[in-house]
Amino acid sequence: MLKLKNLTVKIGKKTILHNINLTFQKNKIYAIFGPNGSGKSTLAHAIAGNPLHALSPQSNIIFNNKSIKKLSPDKRAQQGIFLSWQAPLSLSGVNVFQLLQIALGSKKNPLTLKKEIEAYAKELNINTELLHRSLNEGASGGEKKKLELIQAAALNPKLIIFDEIDTGVDVDALKLISKFILKNKKGKTYILITHYNRILKYITPDKVLVIMNGKIVKQGGKTLADKIEKQGYDMFK
Repeated sequence: MLKLKNLTVKIGKKTILHNINLTFQKNKIYAIFGPNGSGKSTLAHAIAGNPLHALSPQSNIIFNNKSIKKLSPDKRAQQGIFLSWQAPLSLSGVNVFQLLQIALGSKKNPLTLKKEIEAYAKELNINTELLHRSLNEGASGGEKKKLELIQAAALNPKLIIFDEIDTGVDVDALKLISKFILKNKKGKTYILITHYNRILKYITPDKVLVIMNGKIVKQGGKTLADKIEKQGYDMFK
């Protein structure tokens, strides 16, 4: 599904990621751990094509057997890459239905899309009033993350990157979010970026990756996440 080859990324004059080589497979869930400032979000934004993130000449990003290194963010999104933000912003005057209708164009009938969104909202226990408000306006942290899930489900991308989907979310909401992700796993690749082990109490990842100082320092299974929770990141120093 996705291959990162010799990925080295700069923001301005500072090198954030150093020569990362990773492969992400279809139907798998990956959890990326790391302390603040380790490069987790930079990795996500480099994959999504943030223009502020400059890749070295040797770097390459292969998605579905094609290099997307030179593609703009919108072209990457059209290829099937979705990135949710740590702190989703409000979008005045545009609700989630209108946003998705614009994003999908003629790919889905508006009435079908509306019914889908309402069904997802019911599944995630979202007040339908939020669907008619400006996107994320007056929404709690947990509600914003659920609205991101609705967008991902409606757009139906192949690669879904959730940057701290569990931050600001209570236990009940976390259970619903986890159940929703697992239900919509087939044919997709999920990358869950997190500081904590909270969401992994409900989702068992296929692989756990640890990034520190812009480098992958450890790879393992769920037990690695449990070890981090108990011992912290000092064991990798």
